[in-house]
Amino acid sequence: MKTILTAAALALIAGGAVAAPEKYVLDPSHSQVVFSYEHLGFSTTYNMFGGFEGEIMFDQEDPANSSVEVAMPVMSMFTGWQERFEHFMSDDFFGAAEGDMITFASTGIEVTGDTTALITGDLTMNGVTQPVVLDATLNKSGDHPMAGKPWAGFDATATLKRSDFGLDKFAPAVSDDVQVMISIEAGKAE
Repeated sequence: MKTILTAAALALIAGGAVAAPEKYVLDPSHSQVVFSYEHLGFSTTYNMFGGFEGEIMFDQEDPANSSVEVAMPVMSMFTGWQERFEHFMSDDFFGAAEGDMITFASTGIEVTGDTTALITGDLTMNGVTQPVVLDATLNKSGDHPMAGKPWAGFDATATLKRSDFGLDKFAPAVSDDVQVMISIEAGKAE
């Protein structure tokens, strides 16, 4: 997630020269993390996280000096079915309580194209921290027509193994691989 924010920062860097890193703040109303997994070979199940916050500090002259941090409440998960949500929050999976967070902090950025980057970072979920690489694309950067300030939007993808985070109930019947799709917007901080 934070990796995506870093990719946006990289794209913004291409837009003009800046002497020092600038802070961009995540727009939670236009940012989502969708994850999916195969259910017993019969279907693909989709779920979403929302209501999270984060920031990008980016250096337009040297994208390697950019960084991103994101945090989202575990209990902000939307499954579309209350019983599934309750099961995910149970001890079978997250054992979640109010205030439990999933966090991502970038540790490096590899620019792969004019609007693409691989963002490496530490994902902490369910009390476990693992390195993750996000494949990020800048969708657009420029002045937001309603907010009247610089803005950026980007997408990113990754594949995680839920067993790496102690969330392996029913694996491998329910796939261990989880596909993550991130789409976010961030605006320049005031």
